[in-house]
Amino acid sequence: MTSPHEHGAPASGPTNGTAGPAARSASTTAQAADAPAPGAGSTDRPAGPGTNAAEPASSPQLSFAALAQEAAANSGLQRKDNGQIDLLKAAGGWRGMAETVLPGLVYLVIYSLTQDLQPSIMGAVGISVLFVVARLVQKTPLTQALAGIFGVVISAVLSAVTGKAENFYVWGFVTNAGYIVALLASVLLRWPLLGLAFGYVRNEGLHWRHQPARLRAYAVATWIMIAVLGLRLVVQFPLFLAGQVEALGATRLIMGLPLYALGLWLAWLVSRPAATPSAATASAAGPAATPRAAEPGASPDAGTTAP
Repeated sequence: MTSPHEHGAPASGPTNGTAGPAARSASTTAQAADAPAPGAGSTDRPAGPGTNAAEPASSPQLSFAALAQEAAANSGLQRKDNGQIDLLKAAGGWRGMAETVLPGLVYLVIYSLTQDLQPSIMGAVGISVLFVVARLVQKTPLTQALAGIFGVVISAVLSAVTGKAENFYVWGFVTNAGYIVALLASVLLRWPLLGLAFGYVRNEGLHWRHQPARLRAYAVATWIMIAVLGLRLVVQFPLFLAGQVEALGATRLIMGLPLYALGLWLAWLVSRPAATPSAATASAAGPAATPRAAEPGASPDAGTTAP
């Protein structure tokens, strides 16, 4: 279940126009106000909004937060100019979609036409290898292609060793169940994974965890993705048990990227921040109105009606 970055803003200090020690005090305050923003590399900067200044930088929670933010940055999630999530980039772009869909499609088509396991496996593995070679030649990132060929090779080995065509889809059930467990655990631990990903894209950082309404919204968003993955198992596993290879392969394709994109879009919508009275006032005043500065600790995405 790859992105925009979170930017902090330095706090502004008071100014003083008097001379002497007061001026020196004002200069010191101004220097403090000009300190690098969070993420700029300074190690002795003041804590930003929503951060416990007394908490050491090496605390387990901050280490986990840093890992979570890095994972969110590499997740492929981005927000478009209109405020909607970019579903195409979330799926890896057109190339990423092809690398995800085509090996399974080739396997299904060849097996449906020949009912022969060996050419079906060779076709699926062969096209996955071509994707990796193409990325090597073009010197583009290999992450998605390698992940794809890893899954295809495991699936091919399982079906070849057992001699059962339906076992080509066993690895998909394993990974699907693994995602469900991870998402469910994140909700129970009050660290919903969709909150980590969406919060990063919306420049909320981890402030949403201290706002009950935002925490609930991201928990609901994560439950939506759990439901999507659970639906796959409910529909596909009986077909696997019945040995219906063609039907299983078709539903795997239909309930793959299309259903994932739908679930991600719904999760984005239900977790968007609610409009605030200040946003409604600014909207009524027209485009010439100057937006009010956000209060310390407020979500950068809050106060907007865009998702």
